[in-house]
Parts: sequence; structure tokens; C-alpha cells
Amino acid sequence: MTTIVDNGLPEDRQGREGTDMFICEPEYFSAYALYFSKFIDAYRKEGINISMVMPQNEFNSAQIFPSCCWTAAGLAEFVGNYLGPAMEEKGIEVMFGTMERPNAALVDTLLNDPESSQYIRGVGFQWAGKGAIASIHQRYPALKLYQTEQECGDGKNTWDAALYAWQLMQHYLNNGTSAYLYWNISLEDGGISRWGWAQNSLVVVDADQKSYRYTPEYYIMKHVSHYVQPGAFKLAADGDAKGLLAFVNPDQSIVVVVSNESAEPKVYPFSVDGQVYAPQLAPRSINTFLWRK
Repeated sequence: MTTIVDNGLPEDRQGREGTDMFICEPEYFSAYALYFSKFIDAYRKEGINISMVMPQNEFNSAQIFPSCCWTAAGLAEFVGNYLGPAMEEKGIEVMFGTMERPNAALVDTLLNDPESSQYIRGVGFQWAGKGAIASIHQRYPALKLYQTEQECGDGKNTWDAALYAWQLMQHYLNNGTSAYLYWNISLEDGGISRWGWAQNSLVVVDADQKSYRYTPEYYIMKHVSHYVQPGAFKLAADGDAKGLLAFVNPDQSIVVVVSNESAEPKVYPFSVDGQVYAPQLAPRSINTFLWRK
């Protein structure tokens, strides 16, 4: 397996957490903000409108794929004095992220900075960043929050992995996110990345047989995304709502997604608009119920 020492960089240039590997000087900040602007313009010319940017993916992690470690203070300076003003001119939102550490203080650094805070419209969380999302949502309830990367798995695409994806979805949506983003749409069988990491996907392609198949995680995503419409609101649930997510759509239809992760059939009672339902759920299953108005 390829490791960080095989990324072609000398050891002192690979970066480490808690440092600014970007050169934090005005001329470089200005050039980088200009790069973002030109990137947006180039895509607009091709008919693709970008509405939001994040300054750095996983800014705490030195990776063997393209990456750059920053401190939160360094990002605050870049966003507050360079990227934020440049994006405001183009009507583009700036979200802070992506956050891959359970350290809410990193987000506080930008949101408490008088310059950067005026441009931050939301935060993206992934991986261990899920440990910070609840406290951030509690302290900044108006802030837009996204889950920005489904954890990648091991390439085996098992039902256990799909159930874990469902658990992640519940955690993020119950703690204030308004979007949940999957990582790999499709991969060849095995899903080996350039650096040797086998990953899961929604679709597995057999290049030799020129065929494809949907994975369990595809159906987990479909249970929610197929029935929950853009603009839906998540409904609060009373009592023990473990394994349940509920939404009301713009057309007033109600979607309830409920799971039974045990090895035995289970009756799961719940009520909608005062009417009690008690479906029997199959073992280790995800189930979607739809009420149309």
C-alpha cells in the first residue's frame, strides 16, 4: 500500500497537523483568491454555476493525495481578507470546511473572528468531525451545516457497511445538517484507490463483463433521497426515536424511514398525525413509509 512517504515530497514538505503549509503572505493569499474566482468564471462559461466554495478539504490532514494543512487562524485570515470579499463580489457563499476533527474550537476561531465571520455561511463536517457538529449546531443554530463525505468503507460493500451509513445519516441529520453527501458514485469492482485504499460505492462496475450492480448503500441512500423532496423539513420525534427519521415535504406528504437492526423481526409502533401504526419490520432492515396529502 502506498503511504505518505511515497507521495514524491521530501519529508519536511509533507506537512503536519497544526501548521500552515500554505505561505501565509498577502501576495499568495491574493493569488489564491483570484484562482477561486477564475475557477468559478471558467465553469460558468461551460454552463455550470457554482454557488458555494470551501477553502480547504480536511485542513488538518497531511495526505498523499492533493492536500494542504492549515491552522484555523490561517484560514480565518484567508477567508476574512481575501477569499470572502472575492466570493462576495460574485455572489458565491463561503462555507468553512471540511472539518474532519471533533474539535469545535477550530470552527469557533473563524466564527469569532470579526473579518472571517461575516463571510462564513455554513460548515461542512466529515469523518471525526461528526464529533463537533452537535455543539456547533447548539451554539450557532442559524448556521447552515452539511455532511460532506460519506465514510468510504473497505470496498466490500456489505450490508453491515450500509447499516453503518444509515447510523451516520441519523447522527448528522439529528444534529442539524441539511445535506448528506455520498463519496463514490461508482467504482470498478474492489474500488482500489491510487493509494491502495479499497472503498465502497453506490454502483460497482465489472469492466470485463461490461455490467454493473447496485450496492446496499445505494438502497440506503434511495430510501431517503427518493422520497424526501428538496425543501423538506425534518420532523422532531417524541419518545424513543432510535432508528427513525421523519420529514415533511413541500407538498405536505410525510416520509418516515425506520430501521430494525436486530437479528429478529420487530414491531416498531409510531404515530403520524395522531394515527398509530405498528409495522413489523424484517430483521436488519430499513423501511420507508410515505403518507400523501
